[in-house]
Amino acid sequence: MVQLGALFPQNEIGTDPEGIRRYAQAAEEIGCTHLLAYDHVLGANTDNPTRQGQRFVYTHKDVFHEPFVLFSYLAAATQRIGLVTGVIILPQRQTALVAKQAASLDVLSGGRLRLGVGIGWNTVEYEALGEDFENRSRRVEEQMKVMRLLWTQELVTFEGRWHRITDAGINPLPIQRPIPLWVGGAQAAQMDQKNLDRVLRRMGRFADGWMLTGRPTDEVRTRFARVKEHAQAAGRDPSSIGLEGAIAYGDGTPDAWHADLKAWKELGATHITLQTRGAGFTDPAQHEVALRKMMHALRAA
Repeated sequence: MVQLGALFPQNEIGTDPEGIRRYAQAAEEIGCTHLLAYDHVLGANTDNPTRQGQRFVYTHKDVFHEPFVLFSYLAAATQRIGLVTGVIILPQRQTALVAKQAASLDVLSGGRLRLGVGIGWNTVEYEALGEDFENRSRRVEEQMKVMRLLWTQELVTFEGRWHRITDAGINPLPIQRPIPLWVGGAQAAQMDQKNLDRVLRRMGRFADGWMLTGRPTDEVRTRFARVKEHAQAAGRDPSSIGLEGAIAYGDGTPDAWHADLKAWKELGATHITLQTRGAGFTDPAQHEVALRKMMHALRAA
């Protein structure tokens, strides 16, 4: 059965702690299995003349609550709903610190974390956080290996190309050993073939699932099949790899939501995130009403 969750509309929900808490509690109360939040540490000032011609999806004017802090707050305000990062930009963060933060959150939430990771696009963030933007795709695979070791072993000794740990470990270890580790990306229709192959291979070899934010397409079907082929070649069970899709509120038409739900199911989706962001809502209450409408329509399908 496909799990239906909700996108935390963080650049539209505002900064009122009470409104944020009520939204998460409402998502849990109406049966959402998970709450998914995006990650951006910094937004660039796109009025800066040196950045003309560069593409920025978000800027310094967009609000982004830090996912580990946000979910620590919401873990205490909820009881059952899963907490999902979609996605943490892993190569711009220190690997052992992310492993520690994730483990602590998993413990304090009672084992509710699913960690989605990706490599990002914002050079400004990488510069400010002191990490190399150019080698992020190569580093992330080693990061995933290191985190899984830290989540499952009391003591770790590891020497790789970018990481060195000498007989040390994190404490407490997470409840989930390891924490589910999903990968986002590879959805752009015109993605460079070399980069696409690298991402699909990475997912097949290392990921517990693939996270998407767009609509169900034949391209997704083809690429997910490739992920499973890479999993099988790596000696993994292809059926163990999840697929997370998205359904947008859009113009509020249940027929469109039902069509997307049917299409995602046909593609083999295991999780779907309902998105009320981008529909013109300006406060948590409006997002809650829209989410209730979507859940009511789709659970009746």
